[in-house]
Amino acid sequence: MKKEKLKSQIEIKRNFLIVSRWGETLDMAVAILNEGHSVKMYIEDKPSREIGYGFVQKAKDWKSYIDWADVLIFDYTGYGKICSELRAQGKLVVGGTEYSDLLELDRNFGQAELKKHGIKILPSKEFFNFQDAIDYVKANPNAYVIKPSGETQEYKQLLFVGSDDEGLDVIRVLKAYEKSWGNDFGNFQLQRKVKGVEVSASAYFNGKEFIYPINITFEHKKLFPKELGVSTGEMGSSMFWTKDSPIFEATLKKFEGSLAKGGFIGQLDINCIVNGNGIYPLEFTSRFGYPQIFIQRAGIMEPLGNMFYKLASGENFRINVRKGFQVGAYMVVPPFPFEDKKTFELFSKDSVIVFKKDMKDGVHPMHLKKINDEWLITGNTGIALLVTGTGLTMKDAQKMMQNRISNIIINNVYYRTDIGDRWSDDFDRLWSWGLL
Repeated sequence: MKKEKLKSQIEIKRNFLIVSRWGETLDMAVAILNEGHSVKMYIEDKPSREIGYGFVQKAKDWKSYIDWADVLIFDYTGYGKICSELRAQGKLVVGGTEYSDLLELDRNFGQAELKKHGIKILPSKEFFNFQDAIDYVKANPNAYVIKPSGETQEYKQLLFVGSDDEGLDVIRVLKAYEKSWGNDFGNFQLQRKVKGVEVSASAYFNGKEFIYPINITFEHKKLFPKELGVSTGEMGSSMFWTKDSPIFEATLKKFEGSLAKGGFIGQLDINCIVNGNGIYPLEFTSRFGYPQIFIQRAGIMEPLGNMFYKLASGENFRINVRKGFQVGAYMVVPPFPFEDKKTFELFSKDSVIVFKKDMKDGVHPMHLKKINDEWLITGNTGIALLVTGTGLTMKDAQKMMQNRISNIIINNVYYRTDIGDRWSDDFDRLWSWGLL
């Protein structure tokens, strides 16, 4: 009987409306479309609106399709109020709340909520001008991380992780930001730096409770291998799913009641530094993580559209996932990770993605359009593809990903070749601390 119910659920074709800030969820839209559902995608950012052309039907005004949609998916923070209003009207919505938006967008609020929920946090202080921050570091010499807040935090390359125990490198960077940004930088945080393993725990929430299993992710944020170069937000990740996690129990699990009050539906991720002394949360991501969601998709065995429908319906279920590991690497072109319209148009716009063999398994379209069945780079960021691999061991997953990358030709492409290499060291340390 259970099998018949599951089969009938999966066979039902639904209408999905995806409201996207930057066009990040094209791969998700294509996956749901390929499962037989109807999909319409709206992109808010004007320079990104060509993304998805030829792949999926586009909506010029998402609000005119509210009644058409069986499920609405909002892919970024800032839509929390709208999501709550739509839920109050009886719509099925995957997306945030005003509370969950604040967890990510207002760093001080996020840290205060962690403290309120009895979770140990790293010392941090908010600043509104550079001179005050410089004076603070001089008076309190230590290693710090500079973390932009609000809209400026979208510029991932501005995040700076200091390494000098006196804070001298942080002072130099603050002075450089003052010269180049002046008063346009906005508020920012200085957070005490702590050494250890950087790891995130994330889980899906159905409006009432967390859904299992838990996802554990290891991000690679720097542009070059061996963690060199500017911070990019992310160049790739390795991950696995687990039925339980000490990191999750010590952090996200404590937010179950607070999330349920607002009816949050979606994914919540908390990035942490962990060591022998404890677990130190750094920041929330109260939406899909990029490229986390695409690497997760490589490990999720059930149809994505059906999973989101069950989530938005408030159903309690277990996500069917692969055993072992998943890895993924971005394949990018100039000017990534910077914004430079002239460079993008000169080197990257409309560049064709060539496949040596017609194999697209594990190849996730990012900022692309499709013309005459050819994949072309569009948008303005230079993120072309996310390529994934899976395996029972990390090395197996890496090998599959690298084989898939070697089948792709993109002019001027660059990517990290060491995604997942940290795992053996990270595993040893996490195991010794009792965190796996």
